[in-house]
Amino acid sequence: MPRTVFCRKYQQELEGLDAPPYPGPKGQDIFENVSTQAWQEWQAHQTMLINEKQLSLVDPQARKYLQGEMDKFLAGEDYDQAEGYVPPAE
Repeated sequence: MPRTVFCRKYQQELEGLDAPPYPGPKGQDIFENVSTQAWQEWQAHQTMLINEKQLSLVDPQARKYLQGEMDKFLAGEDYDQAEGYVPPAE
């Protein structure tokens, strides 16, 4: 049976990650409080932000920006969208 966590983003018990995605306390916090679903959605959104805003991951400001957006996204707060992006209708 998969490990479950109370997901910070979705506020319900969902399947958890198999391992922390980052080393250190930040990775452990994500591992304990973020579902696999929320993490996969963040990764897709992060890719969209990198591409649409033409971010360079060697730029410390770009990494700081993505870290802040990740924190907001995973907490269920308002976060930046790529300009012109329209979410698919459900």
